[in-house]
Amino acid sequence: MTDDVAAARAAAEEKSAFSHPPADPDATAAYGDDPDHVIDFWTPRGGSGSAPVVVVLHGGAWRALYDRRHISPFAAFLAHRGFAVASVEYRRGTAGADGGDPVAGRWPDTFDDVAAALDALPALIREHLPAGDPRRVVLTGHSAGGHLALWAAARHVLPAGSPWRTDAPAPLRGVVALAPVADLEVADKLGVCGGAVRELLGGDDHFAERRLHADPALLLPTGIAITLVQGRADIEVPHAVAESYADAAAKAGEVVGVTLLPDVGHFPLIDPAADACAVVAEEIAQLAW
Repeated sequence: MTDDVAAARAAAEEKSAFSHPPADPDATAAYGDDPDHVIDFWTPRGGSGSAPVVVVLHGGAWRALYDRRHISPFAAFLAHRGFAVASVEYRRGTAGADGGDPVAGRWPDTFDDVAAALDALPALIREHLPAGDPRRVVLTGHSAGGHLALWAAARHVLPAGSPWRTDAPAPLRGVVALAPVADLEVADKLGVCGGAVRELLGGDDHFAERRLHADPALLLPTGIAITLVQGRADIEVPHAVAESYADAAAKAGEVVGVTLLPDVGHFPLIDPAADACAVVAEEIAQLAW
């Protein structure tokens, strides 16, 4: 496939994924004081009794332009598959000074928010998502959100003294990371998201030091079931990034599942109109039920 053909297909996939109108949640709750400190909740459609909870972290290169609204059709899709769903918002990068390029992420705010949201979720689920079972939680995220999902599941192996470190693993059934920016060093070398990885960690002066606290590929083994779902035709986050994470996990003595989908790019994984989205739901179900 030529570069032009690959780019055209990627553009068509992105257009399809973003063609769905935002889906309204059943409830929204705050986990902090900032306007971005909110979580949307969808109750499971159909069935009876309690349902597994899928926690969704949206992508968008950690930049302000992309918020949780673009992934709300995916969240609603999961709710129609019988899951209770919680979609987390968090602070992202600034829009760029004087009309300049947007900046990816905020240090330490982006990580502060994801940690705080996950810590607050059990109580919020009980209050706002009574059909959800907080004992059966699967964490998922797409692209930059996949990075944050892997990171959130590894807080117990953060370096001593890290403000986000926990004493024990998160109470998760597992993580399903979708086209995740799973290895920050490899992603940076590949120029993923236009240099967003280096921006996330504060630029050249902080990249090496902060990777120790932010790179999922350095935070292994987790002891938590992890599956990576990746399109082979992804030109936004090439599958070499996911494979590097899986290799690092293997060297640490941990098996990470990798599902590579042929002829699939970056966005079908969260596009309810795409067959790949149903594959994602099945991968989540294997961990959740």
